[in-house]
This record gives sequence, structure tokens and C-alpha cells, in this order.
Amino acid sequence: MLDLSALDFEKGGGHVTVVAQDAATGVVLMLAHADREALERTLATGEMHYRSRSRGLWRKGATSGNVQRVVSLSADCDGDAVLARVTPAGPACHSGTESCFGATALVADSLAGLAATIAGRASSGDDATPSYTRRLLSDRNLRLKKIGEEAAELVVALADGDGARASEEGADLLFHTLVALHDAGVSLADLRRVLAGRAR
Repeated sequence: MLDLSALDFEKGGGHVTVVAQDAATGVVLMLAHADREALERTLATGEMHYRSRSRGLWRKGATSGNVQRVVSLSADCDGDAVLARVTPAGPACHSGTESCFGATALVADSLAGLAATIAGRASSGDDATPSYTRRLLSDRNLRLKKIGEEAAELVVALADGDGARASEEGADLLFHTLVALHDAGVSLADLRRVLAGRAR
């Protein structure tokens, strides 16, 4: 997974920088440091370990339960930083937020942001003034009809060579598809796992 001998610990005074990223959403969760021992523990346990000046060696989630299970570890080109793609069991930040980088990090991936909005609308329970998303979620025939309509409109835009319209219609098709998939219990993370499996 990660060749520790290829890392340049000396450059960082015995540490390398670690960027933890949610493997499913791509959201950057946190930045920390690790020495050889922390990375050895990480490799041995499959859970992220870090080293800090104040806490020494620590396992993420040891007290909070918000562990980070390792999906992959990759060194950068200089060997002084590691990208840790993880599956988080809860918030990464000590403040209780998903990311230490605030809300901006959470919407950096617009598809993940859209999927989160759909999930939020689905669970809002506000039927007095239902949103378009809730209308779609409550009407199977409308959901399926809209996917067909948007797909046809995309095909026409592509046949016409109209890139601007094709991008609009493609976005509409993605939205309606994500709504239908949400209703079927399929998440964006599920789609990413399938695509990642095919890429391998």
C-alpha cells in the first residue's frame, strides 16, 4: 500500500504531512502529521494514526469513536506528504464538523453537494410547501418520466452539436437520476464505488 522507505521524514523534522480525504465523496477532511511509527501503526491496524506536538502518537477516533478506516495511502512526488483516502466513522474536526476546512470543502464536489441537498429534502418532511425534489420523490411515474424526457433532450442537444445546451440537459439528467437513485436507496458513494471498481 505505502512504501515507508520511499518517504522523506528528515525533510519535515521526522514527520510527513498527511492529507485525509473521504474516499467516497472526495471531501478533504483534515491535515495532520505522521512520523514513521504513526504510519507503521496505520498500516498494521488499517486505521489512521498521527503524531502531533501536543498529543504525541494518537489514533484518530480513540476517544470520540470517529475513526478513519484506510482505503489507500499514496505518497506525493517528493515523498514528504501522504494522501490518506479514508472512510470516516464520523466528523473529522474536533469542532464536530465533517471537515476541518469548513462548509466550502463539503461543496467542493458539486455532485456530492447535490446528493446531500436531495437527501436533505427527502428527510425534511415539509409537505405543506413541497419542493420539486420532494414532488419527484413522492411520484414514481413523474421521476421516471422526467429521466426519459431529460435523456431525450440531451440526445437532441448532442445531435445538434449544441455544447451549451448539452451541458444544461446533462446536468438536468444527472439531477433527476440522482433523485431516482436516492429513492431506490442508491447513493452517490455507491456509484463511485462501482466506477472505482471498473477503473481497476
